[in-house]
Amino acid sequence: MWLLRTAMLLALVVWVGGIIFFAFVLAPTLFSVLPSTQMAGNVVSPALTRLHQFGLTAGLVLLACSLAYDRQRLARFNLFTATNVLVVLMLALTAISQFGVTPRMRELRAGPPATQATQAEFDRLHAWSTRLEGGVLFLGLAVVVLMGRRGEKTAVST
Repeated sequence: MWLLRTAMLLALVVWVGGIIFFAFVLAPTLFSVLPSTQMAGNVVSPALTRLHQFGLTAGLVLLACSLAYDRQRLARFNLFTATNVLVVLMLALTAISQFGVTPRMRELRAGPPATQATQAEFDRLHAWSTRLEGGVLFLGLAVVVLMGRRGEKTAVST
């Protein structure tokens, strides 16, 4: 059981830690240091794709390990725990960002020079991208709390 809990915690740390690093260190630094927003965007865009890939992978690992953990502990799968529901929501928000919002933003950046309309659409999509990442972060922090409580209950019962 300790191996499953370790894998769950590692997946969660990678996912939430990656979002925190991206949002509070990488993106702001690039936009403040590089000479143009175009150059910063050229770095941030592939970094965001990698962040989403790590998030989707970590989320699937976390969900699979959580289900296996419950199977071992309770002798049944328990899909509808608060942790599992939040992880599924995190996966959904990440997938929407990766496969819906981000590709359209890339198209707009790669297209002809921005008009007022395309800039407005890009700004709207960027706001949605930020909201989605923020949602994943806050849900992830809730999962941290739930997993901490889950570990506390396990430690008390052993």
